[in-house]
Amino acid sequence: MTELWIGLLLTAAGCYALKLAGLSVPDRVLDHPLTVRAGVLIPVALLGALVAVQVLGDGSALTIDARVLALGVAALLLWWRMPFLVVVGAAAASAALLRLLT
Repeated sequence: MTELWIGLLLTAAGCYALKLAGLSVPDRVLDHPLTVRAGVLIPVALLGALVAVQVLGDGSALTIDARVLALGVAALLLWWRMPFLVVVGAAAASAALLRLLT
């Protein structure tokens, strides 16, 4: 058996054990207010971190470019409660225009 298959089987076993551990948690723990609050906030924090890495990261360096302007335009339009397609289109257009001008 190659190292690849050993790694694959260990990863599958680990994923199964993690899933089983999640299913084994008692309901009183899952219904605790702190657990419910964390379950609501964790996806928001992860999405924010993903956006920050994608907008500001370039390998291992911090980069300020047209993506920051596009994020600002998107945030402003979302604050004004514009439709999602308008937000995406305006953000893409602003990034493209800034890249065209520089």
